[in-house]
This record gives sequence, C-alpha cells and structure tokens, in this order.
Amino acid sequence: MNLLASLRYLVALHEHRHFGRAAQACHITQPALSNALRALEKEFGVVVVRRGRSFEGFTPEGERVLATAQRMLHEHQVLQQDLSSDAAHPRGTLRLGAVPTAMPILARFAAQLQARHPGIVPVALSMSSQALEAGLESIALDLALGYTERMPARGGPLRAWPQYVEHYFLLRRAPAANVRGLQIGDPMHWADAARLPLCLLTPEMHNRSLVDGAFRATGATVMPAMETDSVLTLALSVVAGHVCSVLPGALVDAVRGHDGLEALPLTSPVLTTPIGFMSHRQVQPTRALDAALALSQDREWLQHAAAHSGLLAAEPL
Repeated sequence: MNLLASLRYLVALHEHRHFGRAAQACHITQPALSNALRALEKEFGVVVVRRGRSFEGFTPEGERVLATAQRMLHEHQVLQQDLSSDAAHPRGTLRLGAVPTAMPILARFAAQLQARHPGIVPVALSMSSQALEAGLESIALDLALGYTERMPARGGPLRAWPQYVEHYFLLRRAPAANVRGLQIGDPMHWADAARLPLCLLTPEMHNRSLVDGAFRATGATVMPAMETDSVLTLALSVVAGHVCSVLPGALVDAVRGHDGLEALPLTSPVLTTPIGFMSHRQVQPTRALDAALALSQDREWLQHAAAHSGLLAAEPL
C-alpha cells in the first residue's frame, strides 16, 4: 500500500463528499479509490469511512485519521518545496481561495505573484465564506481572501492581513446614450436604490446579507427582480437587460470597459467591508506561501488593490 497516496485519497473524499468525484479528482477509478481506503482501514485496524449507497461521512476514528492525513500531506508539501526551492526562487503550488466578490482582486494578486516568482503555480478558486474558512482550517487552502469581520465571531486559529476596504455602488445603464466606458455618477441613497428593479445575489451568500442589512437600515424592503449566485451574472444582467445591481467596487472595476454603464456610490448608510487575506497560524508555511504573504504586505501591491476596489477614486494602475 502507498500510504501517502491513500491519505491523499482520503482527503479528497473529505473535500468532495462523494466517491466518484473524489476518484475523478485523484485521476483514478472509483474501485481503485475504494480499495485504497479499505487497505488504509486494514493498516490501522479501524473502520474509517461510513458506507451506504453513497458516502455517509467518517467514523470518529476516521476523523482522527483524516486530521493526521491533512497534517502529513501539508508537511510533505512543505518539505517538497524546501527541497526544490531556494530563498530567492520559491517553487511549488499555492492554493488560493476568495469569496466571489473578491475574485477580481485575487486574479490580479495571483498574476503578480506568478510574474514575480515564475516557479510558483497559483491555483485560484472561487468559494463561499464558509468553504474558505473550512478550507483553511483543514489545510486544504494555503491562503484565502475574504471577509475578515467574520473571524472574531468564529474564533479559531486564523490570522488576517488587511488588504482593502470595499464600498458599494448601484450599477445601471447610463442615462446618456453613446457613453464610452463606465462612468462614476453622483451618490445615491440606498432607499432610492431599493425602488429600482434589482439583480441581487441569492440569500445564502454573505455579501447578500451585507446588502440586505444596508437596505434594512433605511427601512426599505427589497423584492429582487432577479437573483443569482454568480457575480458575473450580476454585472451582465445590467449590460444585457433592464435591471440594476448592487456591486462592490472590485466588481465595478472589472466592468470598466463596458460602454454605456454608470456606477453610483451608495450612501445613507455608507456600507464598508474590510477584505483581507487569511491563513492558518498554526501550520508551517510553504516557500510559496511565504512569498505570497510578502507580496500581500507590499506597499505597491496594496496601492494596486486599492485602486481597483473601494471607492474607485484613483485611476487604475
């Protein structure tokens, strides 16, 4: 039995919660994955996986094996990167996650990191806040960009590096015809925005709870004309349809090139959301993660992130 491979299959099963999808992610057949897990159970003399017609979770003993597997695979990655890197040339894969509304900034960060360190291969994933936090705690993610305000309520072994403060805009078709590019218009009150046909994120998404809170603060009740779990759809529904949308600055910046759009800063109240990178403080960082954390605190990078998010007051860099 290849112990390291079997532990990797176990972690994949935890991440995908499905035998077939875990096998596919590991590039093996489902019977091969099942046989490896049974060999793992034989090795330790305990039942690890609850089996029925489908995956039903892990036994208490399986949870202990899983936690050890996660730590062992991380230590293997740390050693592998140490052996293949030097201080000036880090090498290896770096798993990055971001909440959907921060993906434009994560894309810029990953691109700059790869340009600075060609030996690093960033893997950028769009994930919910809950999935980000779970991924960090299980060491499935190296670094996550999301809502740092959630951390005190959850507790846990996470550390944050502030990146930028997000502001919110109403995105609509520009009143004037033939407007080139996106225009930043005059501020609009949330109460006035509530009376417009809106495309909003679906209720389970954390960003939607922030937006709903701002509307409630004005005493407004909003019945969206459209809902979506895709931030791309938020913007394209305005481009292609007759609705408006509420977007943070990072997403507004991503559609600057679209003609005929106008973004109005939303006020009364002014909603601000701190966005930061988060990592697990109790695990040894890889060479790639050390390089990413150094970039996350670089002054020029922070200026770049601020120029493409927030109030969009500065010209993009």
